[in-house]
Formats: sequence, C-alpha cells, structure tokens
Amino acid sequence: MRDLRLTLLQANLHWQDPPANREMFGEQIAAHADHSDLIVLPETFTTGFTMDAVGNCEEPDGKSTRWLQDMANRYDTALCGSLVIHDGRHYRNRLIWTQPGQEPQSYDKRHLFCIGGEQENYTPGKQRLVVALGDWRICPLICYDLRFPVWSRCNNDYDLLIYVANWPTARRSAWLSLLPARAIENLCYVAGINRIGTDGNGVHNSGDSMIVDYLATTLAKAGDTEAAVSAELSLDKLEHYRKKFPAWKDADSFSLSDNGLNR
Repeated sequence: MRDLRLTLLQANLHWQDPPANREMFGEQIAAHADHSDLIVLPETFTTGFTMDAVGNCEEPDGKSTRWLQDMANRYDTALCGSLVIHDGRHYRNRLIWTQPGQEPQSYDKRHLFCIGGEQENYTPGKQRLVVALGDWRICPLICYDLRFPVWSRCNNDYDLLIYVANWPTARRSAWLSLLPARAIENLCYVAGINRIGTDGNGVHNSGDSMIVDYLATTLAKAGDTEAAVSAELSLDKLEHYRKKFPAWKDADSFSLSDNGLNR
C-alpha cells in the first residue's frame, strides 16, 4: 500500500454515554469505510474529555475496545481513537489501534493536561507507539502531546503523525499553528482529529480537523460542524521529498528518559 486513504470523523460527542457514541460512530464508519484504509476517531470518543475516570473507565479488553476490533474486521479498515481505560491500579487516556484480523495495540497519553486536572486522575504513558499499515509507518499521539515537539520528533521511524484530540476553541490558534509545524519539522504527513460542540464541563471545542502534507499544505480541513475529513496520501511523494530535501540529516540527536532530555 503506497497510497493511504485516510478519513477523520469529526463529531459532537455524547457526554459520558459510550453506547450512544458507539452507535453514532458505527453509522459514520459504515458510511466511509469503503473508501478508507484508516479511520480516526477523536480523543476519549466514547465519553468526552471527562475527569471522572473511575466512573467512566473500561477494562483494557472492554466493550469499546472489542467494538473497535469488530468494526475493523467487519469493514476491513484500520481504526483508532482513545478511551478511558482502567489498567491494574492505573487509569489511562489510552489510544487503541485496531486492524482487521490483528490484536489491538495501544498508546497511553504521555503529556497530561495539568490545567484541567488530568494528571490527578490519569497516569501518563512512557512509550510511543509506531504501527505498520501496509508500507506506512504511523505514530498516533493524543491532544496535549501536540505541544511537545521532542516527544513528536521523527527519528526516521514514521511517515504519518496523528493527533486525536478534544481541543478547546479558546486555544484554536495553537491547534491551527502546531499541526503544520509538526509536519514541516518532521518531514511527514500530519492529521489532527478534533471534536465539536460543548462538553459536560462547559468547554467548547472548535473542530478544525485537518490533514496536511510534509510542506504543511492543507489537503483537507473541516470547520466547526460534523464532518468526515478525507485525503489520499502518497508515500512515493513523501519519500521523494525526503531525498530531495534531507533536513533530517542535520537534526540534533538526543534520547528521552523519565528524568528528561539527554543529548
């Protein structure tokens, strides 16, 4: 697979109502699966960005994870989005990645939004996830991770960077600026999926889901209404540009640890 058909499903989430959200997204997945290799859902897509982790969590193999896998198998497309997960003694904002006929993979949100109290209710992750979909290498991250370029840095290990989010209208300008910036600095495609509407905390979310290429050219973008944002991405074009403009060769080398940045 050299060309990737990508679809982002932007929607107004039902607050803390997983059955209603699964039904809503199930209808949308069915409508777009025939022309999509990968469909991406927002952050905490079954509940909204709730700080009541205890009251809204599922087990790692719970109903919503199984639903994602069932939908991937039924419609023969890869799917991802994040859920509130109870894993042992910890609660996680966990992205679930599913592909037809394969076991789910996961990524736990690294950067917790302290301003909203996320660090008081969830445990951060420690490792990135890079998955293979055909010839593509894909790195899915979550919302606030977008503000931290070191964590998002491409070490020649991915081609597409994805952010699933509940991003508020109050900081819309950051969303619109940082997604293209991540594409430019990492010489990669970037996709950002956001929700719309006002959540149960009274926070309004701006939408603006978008797909940009390695030049920060907008390939597809939504406004602040329900929308499916789709684009076809070319791995051949990306690899050609990386050879033509190999800025990655001049990048600073570093490694990450729990204690911070090592050069």
